[in-house]
Amino acid sequence: MKTARFFLAGAAFASCFLTQIVHAETINFGIISSDSSAALKGRWQPLIDDLNKQTGLDVKAYFATDYAGIIEAMRFNKVQVGHFGNASAIEAVDRSNGEVFAKVKYKNGEAGYYSLLITNVNSKWKSLDQVLKNSKDINLGFGDPNSTSGTLVPSYYLFAKNGINPKSAFKSVLPSSHAANMLAVANDKIDVATNSTDMLDTIRTQHPALYPKIRVLWQSPLIPSDPLVWRRDLPQETKDKLSNFFYHYAEKDPREQAVMAAISGYSGFAESSDAQLVPIRRMALFQKKEQVQNDALLDAADKQAKIAALDQKIAALDSTAAK
Repeated sequence: MKTARFFLAGAAFASCFLTQIVHAETINFGIISSDSSAALKGRWQPLIDDLNKQTGLDVKAYFATDYAGIIEAMRFNKVQVGHFGNASAIEAVDRSNGEVFAKVKYKNGEAGYYSLLITNVNSKWKSLDQVLKNSKDINLGFGDPNSTSGTLVPSYYLFAKNGINPKSAFKSVLPSSHAANMLAVANDKIDVATNSTDMLDTIRTQHPALYPKIRVLWQSPLIPSDPLVWRRDLPQETKDKLSNFFYHYAEKDPREQAVMAAISGYSGFAESSDAQLVPIRRMALFQKKEQVQNDALLDAADKQAKIAALDQKIAALDSTAAK
């Protein structure tokens, strides 16, 4: 009996240990919602398949209807690795125990991509100046709240720098994905919309009939390329497998290069860290500062205190960037 008890206890321990190993080797890969899940799966699944074959990990693609879904999934450890935009990566790092470890590279040699304001080629709005002067007559398609190129960058460079609050300046503001906004503009269902050069390249290669229907009214300064984020508490062995795969993927293999190009004109991945988020964090803080400065409901003392606190955070980021 004692021998049987020891055998059963040992079997239970072994089962538990094996379960933990399997859990550690099973990875959910979150992919930000810039398009429909079906379209994203078609572009990303070949890379996920290669990741499984080359690392021995059990990696599954995880899609959510918006950026917040991926951020929250990583927070509760339902997603362990993800492809993010810079703004959503900040949320993943700050709230979801995330850490930037890589970033995508582009075939065209660019170090990043650009935010756009687009309209239909036959639209009566021919210039950015026209749009800004007649915003009360215009329906704006805006990005996901956690989108870098759809919301954060145009909010700062396009609207804040022109003294415009889009929520009050436009006839309507309709947040949606890049793909939905691109289609709405191409089909003349909305006047103007924020978007990105990544999505425009995707339309050009995968929906060439729609591409001539788009006119670009504005392009932002360069945005650092999209980061890959993993949870800090992943086992080091798993991190080593992931980094070795991503840092060397598509270096020489033509088929792998074709996989990357099909995702969004990418050519591979490069090493990165949380430091790449500093310029985006700075932009977000300046945006918050302008919101505080323009908040008529705040009394002078509260406003001054909030601005001073934001200035301290900006100074700390500048110090970090200098190092």
